[in-house]
Order: sequence, then C-alpha cells, then structure tokens
Amino acid sequence: MHEWALADAIVRTVLDYANREGAKRVKAVKVVLGELQDVDAEIVKFAMEQLFMGTIAEGAEIIFEEEEAVFRCRNCGYEWRLKEVKQSFDERIKEDIHFIPEVVHSFLACPRCGSHDFEVVQGRGVYVAGIMIEKEGAA
Repeated sequence: MHEWALADAIVRTVLDYANREGAKRVKAVKVVLGELQDVDAEIVKFAMEQLFMGTIAEGAEIIFEEEEAVFRCRNCGYEWRLKEVKQSFDERIKEDIHFIPEVVHSFLACPRCGSHDFEVVQGRGVYVAGIMIEKEGAA
C-alpha cells in the first residue's frame, strides 16, 4: 500500500509538470528510490502504469535508479554505507525503516566510534529526477 501512495504522488507530480509545460505527451519519467525507503520498484512501476492510463503519460517509459544510503558521523566524521551494516537488520527493523526512515538513528550507530549522532547524506526518500515530454506542435 505504501508503494501505491508513492506512485500516486509521483504521477501527480509528473502530470502537474507536464500540464504546466504544455506537454502533448510524457515520454519518460526517471524516479530515484532511496535505499532507506526499501521500496519495491515493480509495485511502484505497476501502480504508475495504472495511474497513467487515460492521461498524456500513458505508455511513458518509467526508469528507476536506486540511491545508495550513505551516512556521516557528526562525532568522528566517519562516512559509511548501509550495506556495511545492513546484515545486522532483521525483517522487523527493515520494515520499520521502510515506513519511517527517520528511525534509522535508533537502529544504527557509527561503525567507528559507536555514536548514534549521524546524518543521512543520501539514500533517503523518493523523488522524480527527470521528466521527458513532447510539446504541443512538436513533430
């Protein structure tokens, strides 16, 4: 269900942009999925295709790019990636982070100094990175 809500927000963003730009058709959409979101791209794609039906975006190519989660410790400055510590997560923790990425601070600590005071440098959230349109009057 979470993926359908994300797909709905993406579709509304794409269609709003296309309409503002006077698009005749949306040809492609590039969506970045942050690793912390742990989103199922196939479900999002299916939902987007369904929601695009009957709009100027019907049939648009949907491209996904995963953005790796990177963290930086505010205490010692060490930078690390989620894959370095992810194996210690059980399914419940993955699910918690999937729905509320901000809880990652409760489950992770800096591998170097053990501090829970770190920032998420990248890999959080879902966003539209690009929209390719065909303008009115274009051949």
